[in-house]
Amino acid sequence: MSETPLKHTLTTTGIMIGFTVLGTLVLASAFFATRAPIEESERQAKLELFQQVLPAALHDNDLLKDAAIVAAGGELGNRNETLAYRARLAGQPSAAILEATAPDGYSGDIKLLVAVRVDGSIAGVRVLAHKETPGLGDYIDITHGDWIKNFDGQSLAQTPDDGWRVKKDGGSFDYMAGATITPRAVVKAVHKALKYFEGHRDELFAAPAAGGK
Repeated sequence: MSETPLKHTLTTTGIMIGFTVLGTLVLASAFFATRAPIEESERQAKLELFQQVLPAALHDNDLLKDAAIVAAGGELGNRNETLAYRARLAGQPSAAILEATAPDGYSGDIKLLVAVRVDGSIAGVRVLAHKETPGLGDYIDITHGDWIKNFDGQSLAQTPDDGWRVKKDGGSFDYMAGATITPRAVVKAVHKALKYFEGHRDELFAAPAAGGK
């Protein structure tokens, strides 16, 4: 006896549902099997970046677990909510790692990582992302030169506000001829990050821990 259209439809539907369930189980298994290694890889990448801007001697806590939420906008210039990672020694604040954005780079946003000691001096600065012209404006990136290290040890106390400009504009910071816009934007953003830290230091270290992202 031939199969009725209804029975054929139900059989086909059952097979399709079976394959869907099987596929979902396979994908779920793969997700849970790879999630932990991916998260650990991301954790290590962040820590390696932190080590570039913050000496290990400045903290004995887990930076990724001691972070405070920072709202978008303001002096840091970020378009989205970010985290400030707090360094502590023997339970006492020693430094903070901030994310900042220079919105006026030659080719768009320049994203920065700025580590500031509790005394207001810079421990280190690194460029996280940029679209500056290769071979010209990209010297702000540590992989293309040491220019970014000019910020090491700088502070608001050491350099007055009018010094936070490139030398072409009467300030204290060097720049590469033919590529003024890029360093000008970075210097301005780092200056604002220091201003933010100065005005929010106590608030940052007192805020509840938000955990790593």
